Amino acid sequence: MIRITGVNKFYGIYKALTDVSLDIAAGEFFSLLGPSGCGKTTLLRSIAGFETPSSGDIAIDGQSMIGVAPNRRPTNMVFQSYAIFPHLNVEENVAYGLKRLKLGAAEERRRVGDALEQVRLGHLGARRGHELSGGQRQRVALARALVLRPKVLLLDEPLSALDKKLREEMQSELRALQKAVGITFVLVTHDQYEALALSDRIAVMFGGKIAQIATPKELYQHPLTRLTADFLGGMNFLSGKVVERNGDRLSVETERFGRLHLAAAATDGWPGERITLGIRPERLRLLWDEDTADHMLIGTVTDRAYFGETTHLSVSVDGLDRPLSMIETNTYGADDLPIGAAIRLAYDPDAFVALAEDKPEERIRKVG
Repeated sequence: MIRITGVNKFYGIYKALTDVSLDIAAGEFFSLLGPSGCGKTTLLRSIAGFETPSSGDIAIDGQSMIGVAPNRRPTNMVFQSYAIFPHLNVEENVAYGLKRLKLGAAEERRRVGDALEQVRLGHLGARRGHELSGGQRQRVALARALVLRPKVLLLDEPLSALDKKLREEMQSELRALQKAVGITFVLVTHDQYEALALSDRIAVMFGGKIAQIATPKELYQHPLTRLTADFLGGMNFLSGKVVERNGDRLSVETERFGRLHLAAAATDGWPGERITLGIRPERLRLLWDEDTADHMLIGTVTDRAYFGETTHLSVSVDGLDRPLSMIETNTYGADDLPIGAAIRLAYDPDAFVALAEDKPEERIRKVG
């Protein structure tokens, strides 16, 4: 549905986008994820037509959009600020964009009714914009975008103004809505958990470049670079020395974790070189009482944070230059472990990943 080829964007001497290329499938929920200033909103606005690339091409449904005005593109956009007109009621807000189409009163009412039913606001058509809650305003903005029946819906951090509980509820509704209408959604967000929960695929961006494109599971379990791994949730990093390379497999000698055998992924490590490895906190687990494991370490709890269903632990291990982070469910009492407690922890050697140096322009990988 969307093909972006070699897009660059300059603002004077500042380069906001550097040689961005990606394809987004019809009916896909695709997210652009990254920190503030990484270029994700500039790319979204370029798809919408509010920004013009300095070079490169953006095609939608097989047609180049270069030189095509925003209102002539088969897209619509939901902004971070919903821009609901307070003096109009819900139906009038949703119908606003239809006026230029001159559909006739009956067809306009039918379309507005369908759009409001899609977002479950059919019973609030007469309510004024200033009388709506945050979640209702977000749904009105979605209905106003969907009523024009775009091929692509662009979403610029549409949930960022909502509180945590409502945001989580609206994430579920947004995903269900996308499945129901079946059109392509492109979401910009800096919230990694939101991107993981909603997306079919995610493009992670840093400094105007794409670092990795993958499914949520692939991206979380097999990040290519340390920067990507660190941005998507917690990660324990350690150094290792490559002792053997056989095709795309590495043997790496580490402190405390012994010799590990793992996929080379994007790393350029060769025998004798040091590389960075990572393992997620939840892939380490506490051993209780008589529990045993083939791969085990002994450590000391140096910090503890309680999060209700889980407890996050920092564990110091002799021979490692920084504490390990662990996440434990509170079923067995991890929340009661005192600072200074000696513990045993188990690890899975297959859970380690080799990480490349952070060169996003050289580490593009498309998965899924």
